[in-house]
Amino acid sequence: MSNGKTSGEPSTEATETLLSHLIELRDRILRMFLAILVVFLMLFPFANQIYTFLATPLMVHLPEGTSMIAIEVAAPFLIPFKLVLLLAVVLTIPYTLYQLWAFIAPGLYKHEKKMAAPLVASSTILFYLGMAFAYFVVFPLIFAFFTATAPEGVAVMTDISRYLDFVIMLFIAFGIAFEVPIATILLVSMGATTPEKLARKRPYVIVGTFVIGMILTPPDIISQTLLALPMWILFEIGLILSRIMQKRKADRRAAEGLDDDTDTDGPDDDGPRGSPKGGPQRSGPGSGGQTPRPDSGGSAARPATSGSASASATATATAGASTSSTTSTSEFRPLSPDEMDAELDRLEEEERLLAEKRAKKQVGSDRSDIADETSAESAGSAKKN
Repeated sequence: MSNGKTSGEPSTEATETLLSHLIELRDRILRMFLAILVVFLMLFPFANQIYTFLATPLMVHLPEGTSMIAIEVAAPFLIPFKLVLLLAVVLTIPYTLYQLWAFIAPGLYKHEKKMAAPLVASSTILFYLGMAFAYFVVFPLIFAFFTATAPEGVAVMTDISRYLDFVIMLFIAFGIAFEVPIATILLVSMGATTPEKLARKRPYVIVGTFVIGMILTPPDIISQTLLALPMWILFEIGLILSRIMQKRKADRRAAEGLDDDTDTDGPDDDGPRGSPKGGPQRSGPGSGGQTPRPDSGGSAARPATSGSASASATATATAGASTSSTTSTSEFRPLSPDEMDAELDRLEEEERLLAEKRAKKQVGSDRSDIADETSAESAGSAKKN
C-alpha cells in the first residue's frame, strides 16, 4: 500500500544532511574569499614596491637609459592591482587548503588521512619552491640572454602588462613542475604503477620533461632546459621516496603477519559523513547487528529442523559465530568484496538446503495424511460390509 511517497524520493534526513553539507561548504568558501580580501587589503598600499621587486630581474639587465613602459592608459594602476590580487591568492593557499581539508576530512578513512595531510603540506611547499626557483635562478639567466641578443638599434623596453603575464606563466609552470615527486608517490600508492616500472621508463620521462619544458616556457633553450632538468631530478627523488614508502609498507605487513592484498585500515572512528559511527558492519552469522534474511517461504525466522542439512547449517553458524567473536575481541576488519560475495553465497546455499528440507518434510506429511485417509476409508467400508 502506498504511503504517499515515491520510492525514488529522498528521505527528510537525507535532505537535511545534504543541506547541512552545502551550508558548511558555503561558509568555508566565504572564509577563503575573506582571507584573500584581508591579505589583499594589507598588501595593496605596497603594490608599486611589490611590482618593482618583481621586475628587478629584468630591470638590472636593461640597457642604460632604458626602462619599462606602460602602453595602456590604466596600466600603471591596474597591473600592480592585478599583481597584489594574485599574490594574495598565492599567500593564502595554505589557509585555502586547510578549509578544503576540514570539509572533506570527516569522510576519509584513517589511512587516507595519514597520507593526505603530508602530501598536501609537501605539495604546497614544493609549489612555493618552484616559484622561488623561477625568480632567483631562471629569471636572471633568461632576461640576461634576451637583452643580450637584441639586434643593434633596438631599444629593449618591455611593457609592464606583458612582463607580468610572462612571469606569471613561468611561476605557474615551475610551481606545477615541482609537483612531480607528489605525482610519482600518488601513482605508486594507488597501485597504478611501481617504482621498477617507472625506472624502466626513465628515457621516456626525460624526453617528456623536455617536451613539457618546451610547451610551458618561452621558445628558448635556456628556460626549457632550466625547467626540464629540475623535473627530471624531482622525478628521481619521487622514485626514491616511493621505494622507501613501499619498503616500509612491506615491513609493516610482514611484522603484522598479513598478506600484501589484506587491508587492515578500517574506517575512521567518526565514520564518513552521513554514515553510522564505525563505518560498515560485517555480515553473516555472529556478526552482532546483522539479521539473517528471511527464507523464500516468507517467514521471518527459520524453523528448527533435523537431519544432515540442519546439522550442517548449525555447525556452519557455530563456526561463523566463533570466528566473529574471535575477530571482535582482536581487531575490527571490514570484509573485502570477495569475502562478502563468499558470505552471501554461503547464506544462500543454507537457505536453499533448508527450503529443500522443508519441502521434503511437507511432501512426507502430505503422503502420511493421504495414507491415513485411505486406511480410514477402508476400515469404514469393511464395517459396512
